[in-house]
Amino acid sequence: MRNEVRHDVMQDVYRSLSLDWKTTDGVPNLTQINAVIRNSQLANLNLKFFGYELAKALAANVPAHADTEERRVDLPCKGSIQADMESDWLAHWCSQLKVPIIMHRKLWELAYILQAICEHGHMREGARGLGFGCGTEPIPSYLASRGASITVTDLPAERAQEAGWADTGQHAATLESSFRSEFLDRDTFDRRVSLEIVDMNAIPSHLRNYDFCWSVCALEHLGSIEQGLAFIENSLETLRPGGLSVHTTELNIDPDGPTFDNWPTVLFQPKHIEALADRLREKGHEVAPLDFALGDKPMDRFIDLPPWPHDLSTTLHQWSADAPHLKVAVDGFVSTCFGIIVRKAA
Repeated sequence: MRNEVRHDVMQDVYRSLSLDWKTTDGVPNLTQINAVIRNSQLANLNLKFFGYELAKALAANVPAHADTEERRVDLPCKGSIQADMESDWLAHWCSQLKVPIIMHRKLWELAYILQAICEHGHMREGARGLGFGCGTEPIPSYLASRGASITVTDLPAERAQEAGWADTGQHAATLESSFRSEFLDRDTFDRRVSLEIVDMNAIPSHLRNYDFCWSVCALEHLGSIEQGLAFIENSLETLRPGGLSVHTTELNIDPDGPTFDNWPTVLFQPKHIEALADRLREKGHEVAPLDFALGDKPMDRFIDLPPWPHDLSTTLHQWSADAPHLKVAVDGFVSTCFGIIVRKAA
């Protein structure tokens, strides 16, 4: 009898966890656990939407940056924080990319990459750049408009399909994915930008002598923490002496607790970045100073929660509009974007 009761209870739990809002005959599923789980999702939406409204209000109050210009700020290896989103250097790159300032870490990543390339002297005619896992990002077109010759790389189509990048429009299957008409005409783009299919865990030996290389939140998807760190080191092989390697990735802000490894998305911790920096410096490479500050402003302490826009119904997705955040919950861990800057030994 006890086993039968337990079996019925477990069936009820499993059925409730499916979050079916009604039973097969159309009657609402009113089990307690179902109500708790569904309402907790609504509570998350409440928190998310208030956070998004705060982000919009803060962005609207950022002082106008008229006539922005390129300037050196000596970027360290660092995470995305609200102070950066309010800075002159980020405003400049938003202006260059023709996008408004929003409190979103993905915008921060684009600005971080461009600022690093610029202040290390590679935003110039004739520079050669190599982008890893470029997907549909605007960086290749923008750099080509500044006179650089760019090699765009991405996964083989079948690998991108397996990983889900193709379904979400984040895979560069052709050069069409990288072309942005707001920066340059198509003939100029085609002369200056080329596409290579590349596995970031096995960089082809013919990709060499670039002035700089970059990746935007790609290396955490290489299978493990070890493989992600190895990629950063291996990317230096594509550069001429003194060349620049700049990357952004996901950082678990908790330096001491557990983290994800050996998973489709891994979360690096400060200790992993510190160990990589020590190893690279021992080999003669220059690593920008490490800054793990989390920030102390309102958006620095807002942690976005699921459900994510692509998980919502079309109506809720449109209703929620943008989803600006600097920190995000990844299966219970708090993550932010972190930038890493390395100059190859001269």
